[in-house]
Order: sequence, then C-alpha cells, then structure tokens
Amino acid sequence: MVQGPERPLAEVRFLTVAEVAAIMRVSKMTVYRLVHAGDLPAVRVGRSFRVPEQAVHDYLRDSFIETA
Repeated sequence: MVQGPERPLAEVRFLTVAEVAAIMRVSKMTVYRLVHAGDLPAVRVGRSFRVPEQAVHDYLRDSFIETA
C-alpha cells in the first residue's frame, strides 16, 4: 500500500468501534476481530479502541473486488 504524506495528528479523525461498524454495515464484533487480527489499525484509549477514519476508507478500498 502506498502511503501519502502523514497528516498532522490534530487533523486525524478517530472513530469508535460502533461508528466503524455502522459505516461498514457489520457488527461491532467484526470490527474487533479486524482490529485484533491487525487488518484494521486502531489506537487503544483506556479500555476502548479508536480507529482512524482514513484507515476504514483504505481497508474498504483495498478489500473491494470486481465481480463478473
């Protein structure tokens, strides 16, 4: 994956697991599995996780498959 220039941390928008699940139309448990497997980067804040919004868009873009 080609990374562009790093965005300043103040500009990074973090999403909760529930918000990621809603965007991806999956369960929260699926998001937790993606985070724990290392497929979706996340930051641990206390006992919860926050996922950079761009990471969600990158994951969805990279996971898109063409069908016939």
